[in-house]
Amino acid sequence: MKAAIKVHKPIKWGRVGSYAVLIIFAIIYANPLLILINTSLKTLPDFMKNATSIASSFNFKNFIDAWTKANFPRYLTNSLIYTVSATLVFVITAMFVAFPISRRYVKGANIILSMFVVALFLPPALIPQFQLMLALGLYNNPIGYILLFTINPIGMVILVNYIKTIPKELDEAAALDGCGYLKFVTAILFPLIRPAIATVAVLHAIGIWNELILPTIYLTNKDYYPITRGMIVFQGVYGSNWPTLAAAVLIMTLPMLLIFLLMQRYIISGLTQGAVKG
Repeated sequence: MKAAIKVHKPIKWGRVGSYAVLIIFAIIYANPLLILINTSLKTLPDFMKNATSIASSFNFKNFIDAWTKANFPRYLTNSLIYTVSATLVFVITAMFVAFPISRRYVKGANIILSMFVVALFLPPALIPQFQLMLALGLYNNPIGYILLFTINPIGMVILVNYIKTIPKELDEAAALDGCGYLKFVTAILFPLIRPAIATVAVLHAIGIWNELILPTIYLTNKDYYPITRGMIVFQGVYGSNWPTLAAAVLIMTLPMLLIFLLMQRYIISGLTQGAVKG
């Protein structure tokens, strides 16, 4: 019998180079997060002795101190209420607005979509917005703060472009079967655009969760502070304790990080398919 001859596949240096570049960029982007985690696991004396050294032990007391001393449960609860409420209101209303615009069932649909695109590049009108909030009695009011986030131009653009990829014949078939507008959007359209919904919801939620300027302007009562505004209070009291401050930042970041990781595949699908048509 002839000995089997092993054929060695040639090394694809292009692929190796691509992976090497991706690994380098991953290290660069992950480095700040790794430094933050490393700092949060140190004691204050260890940090003052050598701030850049690797933590010699896992000191989880910093997380306990950040949670108990900074009124974090209250701030996190407020942020969750604001984020979930505003995101739900936006997603539900955006579906019913994006569908007729994408199908051109309303006059001037292209103009309306263009206005959303233009809104992406306009600076926030803080002074008129502030005067309107005062006139409506919504200043320093959680409901008024939630209403500030009930619209998102980029979310509308993503939804409109994604719905355009769905065949229009589906609308006609549903109409022939006697399906009403409300039932069509909730029972037929919603399952088909779940990737776009997930994309818009996550991007909108992250924007609300990380917002700092608006709660600083519109919320003066400490009982209404979201987590970002509470971090300023925490930094003012414990600013010299960098390990505890790093632990507080990680606590603030963790909820949105988990949501993004869980919804990542839907986000990628929603962004790519929504860009097929303009």
